[in-house]
Amino acid sequence: MNQKRNTLGVLFGIAVLMFLSTSCAFQSEPADLILHNGTILTMKQSEGNSVVGQAMAIRGGRILEVGKEREILNKYRSAERTDLRGHVVMPGLIDAHAHFLGFAEGLTQVNLVGTDSWRAVVEDVEDFAKSSPLPWIQGRGWDQNDWVAPQWPNRHALDSLFPDRPVVLERVDGHALIANGVALRAAGIEKGTDVSGGEIMVDARGELTGVLVDEAMELVKQVIPPLDSATRMGALQLAESQLFEMGITAVVDAGLGVDDLMFLEKAYAEGHLRIRTWAWASDTPESHDHWLRRGILDAGLFTVKGFKFYLDGALGSRGAALLEPYADRPDWSGLELEGDLEAVLNRLRKLYDAGFQVATHAIGDRANRMALDLYGKVLGGVNDRRWRIEHAQVVAKQDIPSFAKYSIIPSVQPTHATSDMYWAGLRLGRNRLGRAYAYKDLQGALGMLALGTDFPVEDIDPRKTFYAAVARRDLQGEPKEGFLMDQALMPSDALFGMTLWAALASFEEDDLGTLEPGKLADLVVVDRNWLAVAPEEVLESNIVGTMLSGKWVFKDYKSLQ
Repeated sequence: MNQKRNTLGVLFGIAVLMFLSTSCAFQSEPADLILHNGTILTMKQSEGNSVVGQAMAIRGGRILEVGKEREILNKYRSAERTDLRGHVVMPGLIDAHAHFLGFAEGLTQVNLVGTDSWRAVVEDVEDFAKSSPLPWIQGRGWDQNDWVAPQWPNRHALDSLFPDRPVVLERVDGHALIANGVALRAAGIEKGTDVSGGEIMVDARGELTGVLVDEAMELVKQVIPPLDSATRMGALQLAESQLFEMGITAVVDAGLGVDDLMFLEKAYAEGHLRIRTWAWASDTPESHDHWLRRGILDAGLFTVKGFKFYLDGALGSRGAALLEPYADRPDWSGLELEGDLEAVLNRLRKLYDAGFQVATHAIGDRANRMALDLYGKVLGGVNDRRWRIEHAQVVAKQDIPSFAKYSIIPSVQPTHATSDMYWAGLRLGRNRLGRAYAYKDLQGALGMLALGTDFPVEDIDPRKTFYAAVARRDLQGEPKEGFLMDQALMPSDALFGMTLWAALASFEEDDLGTLEPGKLADLVVVDRNWLAVAPEEVLESNIVGTMLSGKWVFKDYKSLQ
């Protein structure tokens, strides 16, 4: 009996000690913020799409721990808590290829996206001009492929309405524009003007239509007066707020001149902007001179670590460089924007030696082959320099292994496929179309690919990126069987492309891309699990909160407590 009592006493003592130990540890760790009562997708590659927690503790802008509800609430104390009310937390979304400054400045211009005719474009411009105080009228977003009569426009109507005010309207892809007579004269463009790497269109009588393609556009762009600093800054802040509302916490700004980069650097230094911007310098003599002398810029929220090259134009304007002629223009194979490849190779080698990343715009199969060959001569083999090819829309099957051979990251924009699918077959023909928008094959080459939107060419909405990557259908659900569905991405891979893989593509994976201890608390809260619902439901989902370094930059207070 005594032995039994002694045993019970020992067990009771152990239980008391365990209770006291647990009590002492209860909420013993300080945190700045606790998120709880949610579903947390860490997007760690090893965990895939599994749910690993319901709560998260954050301190000093970084994640302390992700775990079960009671574990986190019992371990951490914080004066600030957010009840997620069952919503889903994902890593902050990264747009791996966009034009942040261009999107912002576009907010001061007439939006021509969705116009169904040249007449509709002219009417929108006329309405906009009545309220715009700016001396030049600018706009962007028209696409003749979407019109009832899919023909290139002519400047006659613009000349009639605006005989003394310059008008410049960019095509949706940014690879063509139309200018009225005043703007053409300001740029010194007349009949017979020639330009390398571009096209100045004329009508059957040899008269200027006002349409300029690729390098010809620069003749006009360089004479457009810049926006004043206050207008520009206001537009950037408005653009930033719209991105935060979409759950986007970081963007790659794909190619800017020295002056633009200096403007952004100053804006960040003075605290006017908060979104993470990883900018690339344009491939110009001025940029090479400046950045090779200065070196890589890493100022936290704002970095300049790479250069953007162009090898061809866009498919919609028949500027993409193809190995064989266009199916709907048999005498034409597109534009090579670089005439001296040895000079390009020399610039690439200098950037390699200086430690810069390189990203190259290549849409046609000829341009992609050129990019892969040029990169291969510099990189030599497997490496960790993370050079990228942007768009990679048409790639010959025999060239895809080169992505793995030289560790080249494919960076694609899924909504390009669903925007182009109505007419891409006309440009490429049936056989070549099968080699286009091959996202699954490109992912298989290196085991990853980075996803973006190329906004303002496409919408900023990442839900549309995800939907286009997975469902390969437009917003009306067409085609019902999907567009080239053998190249669709799995839902988890689409989300990896917007989080972890996008971070990897910009050397940011140590801090961003997943939700795990030690990483920055950049995250987005949505009202349903994108990986567990039909793609159509992702389009209907709501972004209810966005956080940057542990601070809310957007919050729907009706949805989050």
